[in-house]
Amino acid sequence: MNQRSEGITALLLEYARAEPPSDVRAVMELSVLDWAACGIAGQAEGGFGPWAAGLDGQGEATRFDGRLDTPAQAALVNGTLSHALDYDDTHFAHIGHPSVVVVSAALAVAQTQGGGMARMVDAALIGAEAAVAVGLWLGRGHYQVGYHQTATAGAFGATVAAARLLGLEAEQLRHALGLCATMASGLKGQFGTMGKPLNAGLAARTGVEAAMWARAGMTSAPDGLAGPLGFGETHHGAGDPVAFEWRMGAVSHKFHACCHGLHATLEAVRDIDLAGAKAITVHTHPRWMSVCNQPAPDTGLSAKFSYAHVLAMAAHGRDTGDIAAFSDACAQDPALVAFRNRVRVVADEGLSEMQARVEVDGAVHNHDLDAALPFEARAARVRAKAHALVGDRAEALRQAITRGDLERFAALLVPHPGQ
Repeated sequence: MNQRSEGITALLLEYARAEPPSDVRAVMELSVLDWAACGIAGQAEGGFGPWAAGLDGQGEATRFDGRLDTPAQAALVNGTLSHALDYDDTHFAHIGHPSVVVVSAALAVAQTQGGGMARMVDAALIGAEAAVAVGLWLGRGHYQVGYHQTATAGAFGATVAAARLLGLEAEQLRHALGLCATMASGLKGQFGTMGKPLNAGLAARTGVEAAMWARAGMTSAPDGLAGPLGFGETHHGAGDPVAFEWRMGAVSHKFHACCHGLHATLEAVRDIDLAGAKAITVHTHPRWMSVCNQPAPDTGLSAKFSYAHVLAMAAHGRDTGDIAAFSDACAQDPALVAFRNRVRVVADEGLSEMQARVEVDGAVHNHDLDAALPFEARAARVRAKAHALVGDRAEALRQAITRGDLERFAALLVPHPGQ
């Protein structure tokens, strides 16, 4: 096995047996709360009810719609529903949504194969770190050519998370990663449709299946991720070296209910009155041009991927942090549609993917999402967001996480009477 091939696979094996530091683990607990709130809200408002109802299996793993299912199918449903509103966390190192995939996989396995809340959080964190590492190894070219890192790199992260909970040996994990490599998929062409959340669900299911099948004795290519004709070689992977590092402390939580590529722009004009603006020019990193620059969205979902529309919403006092604001009626509102003509979006190689520069009638406003919030400020905003999504249940979920009560946590995920 050549050095390039061994590098990323060996790194994932290292993550699988690592013990997370407390500060990064604290951030992961916030992401688990954020995941739960997004999934509960996604189940209620994401429009996936008929689809989920048709996937009625039998098992012990909790789904957001209240059904119990097999681990793989529960991971599929929960991964999809928690990403349904596109309001979950993002890691900009590789441009992917780690938690919707890895927490969905980790919860399903922890519930059915043994492992309490603390082990589930640890496994989800390890899986998220693995997903980011694979995403960095695949490189920007993989994302830019059209692959959805949440789904591709995320599937490998879900595999590592599930493998940790299942106690797979190193050789079994190698086979699990190889099995994942032949199943992982997901395209950016689905952005703005129900296919994008499904990408996350499919990745979570792939990780659970790959790990469980490897435990059952299924084998694969020695290095299906980076070996000859492996995932990297066949999916535009750069194969760049990646060092062991804890990166989830830098995950970015969403405080606007739209594509994370729009957030720096919205934060830049957060305190600006746009109502009377005659001309707005958004400068953004070129990679966002093919992700969230839909000029004329006509559905609430596609509006979440439109610079012009979210700025029109901001100008007209629509709360971009409110998931209900992104409706079909909002996307088709004549006043907002007319305002979109005032917005121009240009690519700027001088900006990072976390930055935006917005010119409003000649005045310049900047924001950098990489300017990290202090932990307590971040925690307060995540808790406030969770409360806005699920009400008083948010505090009960937080307590279940901090007290290590997996059974209580799972019980809080399902619809309550009257919902």
